[in-house]
Amino acid sequence: MRQSFYLFTLKFRGGKKEDEKVKFASSMFNHHDFPKAETSFDKISLYIEELADPNMPATVFDEIWEYYIEDSK
Repeated sequence: MRQSFYLFTLKFRGGKKEDEKVKFASSMFNHHDFPKAETSFDKISLYIEELADPNMPATVFDEIWEYYIEDSK
C-alpha cells in the first residue's frame, strides 16, 4: 500500500527554513485537520485551495506531489 502524502511530506520538516518545501511541511504538520491518510491528488489539492495558507501554496504542493509520485514508482 502506498504511503500517504502527509507521511511522505513530513520528511521535509527540519530542513533549511528558507526552503519552500520545509515551510509547506511545517505548516501542514500544524494543521491538525490535514487529510493525513489521503493519497488522492484531487482531495489534497482541494483542501489546500480551500485553506489558502500562504505557507502551503499550490505551486509547492505540485512540486512535492511530483516527488511523491516518483517515490511511489
